[in-house]
Amino acid sequence: MIIVMKKEATELEIKQMEQTIIDLGCNAHISKGEIVTIIGVVGDTTKVDPKQVEVLHSVDKVMHVSEPYKLANRAMHPENSIIDVAGVKVGGENLALIAGPCSVESVEQVVEIAKAAKAAGANMLRGGAFKPRTSPYAFQGMGSNGLDILVEAKKITGLPIVSELMDASYIEEFEEKVDLIQIGARNMQNFDLLKKLGKVKKPILLKRGLCATFEEWIMSAEYIMAHGNPNVILCERGIRTFESYTRNTLDLQAIPVVQKLTHLPIIIDPSHAGGKWWLVEPMAKAAVAAGCDGLMVEVHNNPECAMCDGPQSLKPEKYAKLIKEVGAIAKVVGKQI
Repeated sequence: MIIVMKKEATELEIKQMEQTIIDLGCNAHISKGEIVTIIGVVGDTTKVDPKQVEVLHSVDKVMHVSEPYKLANRAMHPENSIIDVAGVKVGGENLALIAGPCSVESVEQVVEIAKAAKAAGANMLRGGAFKPRTSPYAFQGMGSNGLDILVEAKKITGLPIVSELMDASYIEEFEEKVDLIQIGARNMQNFDLLKKLGKVKKPILLKRGLCATFEEWIMSAEYIMAHGNPNVILCERGIRTFESYTRNTLDLQAIPVVQKLTHLPIIIDPSHAGGKWWLVEPMAKAAVAAGCDGLMVEVHNNPECAMCDGPQSLKPEKYAKLIKEVGAIAKVVGKQI
């Protein structure tokens, strides 16, 4: 349920309405726009009688939300959410540029890539310390030592850290060391993990599952938000289709659809989508042209010898060229680097 307050509603009247909703056993979520204030009612809304609310002089109208997701719903929060990641703004006019290796391999490797990525224009550093791999025999990552290497690279470059969390037992360590906690496609519907992420104070980057619908994806974000953490960024990384030539199929329609249905930022991962380095550039450009809020690109200084996903990684010089060209497109669609 959504209660739209009149433009002339006072702060006291808004507070009184919020308290009324709480007294009825529901949660009230206030979204203040430039013109009106919207109060989202979440919980057992049968306890709230719309007719009694609508007669109040401070209330413009009462509407029901038909979609199962409430807090992530655009109707609840008409203006775009802007998520702060250690000083880097994601959403609105800002274009987040996340770059780095798929897997952390050494201090020298990560620092060299981080310096090159920052020089090219990247404003966040990605790196996998814990790696979810299809094969149990593949490189599984350096674990906590990998996170420490990312922290060292941050000290040198100042770039906030993005890394993937796989197990709830590492949440405290991630809260301490990582600025944007990534939840991978395979864990998108790990609901117990999502509930725990609702209790953390760091923003969450939620990747779309391999075969997830838009509603399933947004409902996973809702799990995190419903448990107390409103700072969720969605990431489209390609979905599984019948096509086998590419690693996945990048769903660029996700950008306008997500922006219509929710207020959450959406970034694109063209590296995992295509699985081929030469597909990264055209897909990244297309994503920015479609209005995405950021790009996450895998960059490696020696992709031929990478321990994970070398074929889809750009060399630093190619990444620098891409960002320069992407910057021109960003200006056309009202984004800034």
